[in-house]
Amino acid sequence: MPVDEESLLEFNPAYDKRRKIKQSFFFFLFRGAAVVNGIALLIIVYFMVVNGWRAITWEFLTQPPMESMTKGGILPCIVGTFCLSFGAIIIALPIGISSAIYLNEYARPGKMVRLIRLGINNLAGVPSVVFGLFGLAFFVVILKMGVSIAAGALTLGAMSLPVIIGATEEALKSVPDTYREASLGLGATKWQTIWWVVLPSAMPGILTGAILGISRAAGETAPIMFTGAVFFTPKLPTSIFNEVMALPYHIYVLATAGTEIEKTRHLQYGTAMVLIALVLGMNLVAILWRARLRNRLK
Repeated sequence: MPVDEESLLEFNPAYDKRRKIKQSFFFFLFRGAAVVNGIALLIIVYFMVVNGWRAITWEFLTQPPMESMTKGGILPCIVGTFCLSFGAIIIALPIGISSAIYLNEYARPGKMVRLIRLGINNLAGVPSVVFGLFGLAFFVVILKMGVSIAAGALTLGAMSLPVIIGATEEALKSVPDTYREASLGLGATKWQTIWWVVLPSAMPGILTGAILGISRAAGETAPIMFTGAVFFTPKLPTSIFNEVMALPYHIYVLATAGTEIEKTRHLQYGTAMVLIALVLGMNLVAILWRARLRNRLK
């Protein structure tokens, strides 16, 4: 005859003690991992601030690079990074949300759905340089977009899709089925239920996927060096088919291919600080929006 856990605890205090010790041990491991990650982040930020604070000036933020990029600023890089990241999320978010809605709300469980999910999971683990080569072959060469914002944003959008689809699908699964049943019981159609009930309830989780997508898109170098970013261009973009500079690629150029690498060391760290601040700012906007939605749903 099977014995439930409550009966086991009632007649075996030693089991309860072992369970509490095991729980405390794993909680200690989780807290330790969080502390280690936090300390590592602080060390990295401190290292960059110590080495790059001298570069952060008004001219650095508002001028293009000059004199073989040993002087001047990074304004074209900031604008280019923002254009590529914003374009990627505009492309990836609607497609990712639509794909997750189909998989969670419409698709019947079966072999085809399992294959689609397997493909999405595999795409999430593909190295970014592979996406860059795909963007070069398809968007730049076959579609003849050239090295441009459009090609770079489409490549970054394709790279962000698996993260957004996964986060959105989990957010949709977290919405109780009673919400759907109540809406359908009141006479709403399935699409009306999804649009007016399910999506608003899942929006905080969907924004989490968007935040992860923005963070990954803004910090990638390999995909954009083949499709959207160039070594040097002092002009700001006026069209989505213009080539741009970007912060991650600019850091790579300064650190590996510059004419005077040691002379630009503080510029490298200053550019990295600006990149982190830009990603943090975009994430902060999404986080505040997510918190506002959560408060509205309570």
